[in-house]
Amino acid sequence: MTKAENSEAHQTTDHGVIRKWAEERGGKPATVKATEEDGHAGILRIDFDPPDEGLDRISWDEFFDKFDEAGIAFLHQDKTKDGKLSRFHKFVRH
Repeated sequence: MTKAENSEAHQTTDHGVIRKWAEERGGKPATVKATEEDGHAGILRIDFDPPDEGLDRISWDEFFDKFDEAGIAFLHQDKTKDGKLSRFHKFVRH
């Protein structure tokens, strides 16, 4: 795979792929504060250190329960164009 191909974004719903991608970059599952409802996770995010004060970190189980319930996919980039580890990601409808 060339650097250009490696810098492209990939979409997945595979929990193992998402968790591995996040953990390789020091990411933790989180939800946006004040978006939780009836004890359920709100808007999902991956939080990187230093922790974002606007996010509440949650368990991977809670994260993936909300992820599956929302019917979304994880769009992510493995490497930047210059070959460095990328943190680019977003949640998209699939």
